[in-house]
Amino acid sequence: MAICNIPGLNTLRSSDLAVMYSFREKYDAPDRSLSFARWLASIPLWAVFVFCAIIVLYPTLVLAQSVAEREGPFQVLLRWMPLLLTSGFTLNILISFLTMALGTIGGVFLGLAQISPTRAIQVPGKILTHTFRNSPWLVVIFIVMLSIPNEVDIFGQTIPFPDWIKAVLGLSLPIMANVSEIARGAIQSVPSGQWEAAEATGFNRHQILWRIILPQCIKRMIPPWMNWYAILTMATPLVSLLGVGEMVTTTRLAMAAENDRPDLLSPFFGFCLVTFFVYCYPIARLTIRLEKRFAVKL
Repeated sequence: MAICNIPGLNTLRSSDLAVMYSFREKYDAPDRSLSFARWLASIPLWAVFVFCAIIVLYPTLVLAQSVAEREGPFQVLLRWMPLLLTSGFTLNILISFLTMALGTIGGVFLGLAQISPTRAIQVPGKILTHTFRNSPWLVVIFIVMLSIPNEVDIFGQTIPFPDWIKAVLGLSLPIMANVSEIARGAIQSVPSGQWEAAEATGFNRHQILWRIILPQCIKRMIPPWMNWYAILTMATPLVSLLGVGEMVTTTRLAMAAENDRPDLLSPFFGFCLVTFFVYCYPIARLTIRLEKRFAVKL
């Protein structure tokens, strides 16, 4: 007996008609801009404690294999730990705060420039966004730090430019470009009915943006903004290549003061790794929590 092919039952259904996909397939998909925070937050909390325990116990194991009269790696690390945190990691946090502040302010205005109806403003905004968004961070830092002098004379007054300020300016450019995309996406995600209702009540474009649209965009921008702050914080050691005295540079100087003992390499840089991880892990967890809280619910 011949077997009938029934479309949709024992064969794939085919049609040349246009198909409207579900609204959920577009808006319920995971936000790729939060991939870093999502990966970091997926690490279980027990694994964090195990990892930290391994880093802490490693110097003790090395100490057991070293000569008795030599100061062990764990004692050396404890002696240098206050300096690494106060003079090193504190500068990383300061650089990340100032960079994120400058990048956020510039990025919001750059995002507004991208949606401007005036092409003379829109085109340069898009060019700047895509240029710095797709440029290597280290190259941008090198260009900024080598192009800005160490000091500037203004009306007889000498104004110094420390290397860490140059690093802030260099890192703020790619952050500005990425915040620009966050702001543009948040603004365009607001339903068009908000614009039409505001125009119907007599608001001009400037009033609509600053009084109606942007206040609604704040909670949409917070999760990706926090994700980029975590990425920025872990990118701040890049400035150590240019001599900025942050945590990695301070760690290298501390090891040099201890005659570059090989057994100090893993404990000292392992401590740097744990410090950055402990600082960024709660940010990643909070980012995912806020993403779920502010998600579109149908």
